[in-house]
Parts: sequence; C-alpha cells; structure tokens
Amino acid sequence: MPALSAATRFSLDGRVALVTGASRGIGWGIAEALAEAGATVVLNGRDAATLDERKAALDGRGFPCDTAVFDVTDEGQVRAGIGGVLSRRGRLDILIANAGIHHGAPLAQTTSSDWRRVMAANLDACFTLAREASLPMVAQRHGRIVFTGSLMAIMGRATIHAYAASKAGVASLARTLGAELGEHGVTCNAIAPGYIETDMTSRFREDAATFERIARRVPARRWGTPRDVAGLAVFLAGDAGAYINGQQIVVDGGLSITPF
Repeated sequence: MPALSAATRFSLDGRVALVTGASRGIGWGIAEALAEAGATVVLNGRDAATLDERKAALDGRGFPCDTAVFDVTDEGQVRAGIGGVLSRRGRLDILIANAGIHHGAPLAQTTSSDWRRVMAANLDACFTLAREASLPMVAQRHGRIVFTGSLMAIMGRATIHAYAASKAGVASLARTLGAELGEHGVTCNAIAPGYIETDMTSRFREDAATFERIARRVPARRWGTPRDVAGLAVFLAGDAGAYINGQQIVVDGGLSITPF
C-alpha cells in the first residue's frame, strides 16, 4: 500500500456513513464526529422531527448530511433505507450500527417478550444492517462496519440478562463478519462503551450517590461522554484503522481493569 499522510489516514473525505440511532446519545456523538472528519453522514432513527433538528445542526456547520427514517428491527425497512442511501449518494462506505434498547428486571420478572424485544433491537438489527450494507461494500471492495456493543458483554451485572446477552452476541457477530468480509476489503468491529452519559443511563445519574459511586470505580474518576466513544468510531471508520478487524474494543475509562 502507498504511504499516506497522517491527515489522509484520519480523513473521511468522500466517504458516506449511515449511523443508526443517530438522534441522541452515542449515535449523535459518532455522527457529529464522522461529519467533522469529512464524511457525508446519513442520520437514522424513527423520529423524523428530531432527525431534522440534528440535520439542521450539521447543515449549519457546513457538513453534508441526509436523514433516513426507518425502524432497524424491520427487515424490509432496513433494506429500503439502505437502498435509499445508495440511490441518493451512490455508495455506502461506513455503517455504524448503534441503535439499541435496554431492559432491566430480575430473571423471574423478565418475560420472553422482553427478551425477544431486546434481541431484535440490539442483535438481530445488527445482523440485518450488516448483511444489507455489506453488499455494496463488497462490490466496491471497501467498507467499515462498526457495532455499538457494551462493557456488559464481558462484565456480569444482575437484572440485565437480555441486554448483556445481546451485546455479547454483537461482539461475536463482529468476529465472524470480520473473518468473512476481510478479504473483500470490509472490516467489522464492535465498540464496547462503559458508563456513558446518555439517556439510557439517566436512571443511574439521577441518583447522585450512584453517579458518584460509579465515577469513583473508574480509574479516570469520571463518566464517559459520547465524544469519548466517537473518537474510536472515526478511527475504525477510516484508513488509519484498516488493519483492525473482528475486534471488540472497550471504551470505559479503565473500569474493566479494576473491577473491585
């Protein structure tokens, strides 16, 4: 491969990125960072009004972007959504499969419906999105697939059975896709965030004692922010991360190395 400058290796100029769950939290943080790195970002979610607000924010900064309103748990909508990206932009280089949900309840109170709903949003959707996005990526012999996993895929905590299992599945899916798609110029990796300040973790942050207790356990002595996760996503999406494939990379301020 020819030598590339540092600026080129970390640039996403000319790349088209689809970010699911992009209206808030980690998804929005990643979408914004990808746009800052030069990518044309397609913002996905189910709330058209919120996506329009996010699009306006990027437009206002001079970043090209689109919106794609579809439900990632609906196979037909996923196929049509990715088809829409291809028809508007002509290519798809980066998939950030970030949309997901959380459910916590004791085992005896977790229903089969609860389990299936979490699996559909967190794991099945990643499979469907990756399958559909990989088709144009393989054809153009270039692509980056990044899943949002979770630290809970490797650390146990009571009452989040479906969530933790789904995220462990995401890590395994990244490995198998990396093994299959690598020869076609397509990489697949998972980012496993720790405790990040998002709507999903608001119930922990609303209790000051819990918030501080978790922060004290982290060697960085603070909670993470979506921007802490976004930097790694940009790295994995570009040429600088081209030789990283099939990995789950933890972004947790060091919590997983000091569990007690």
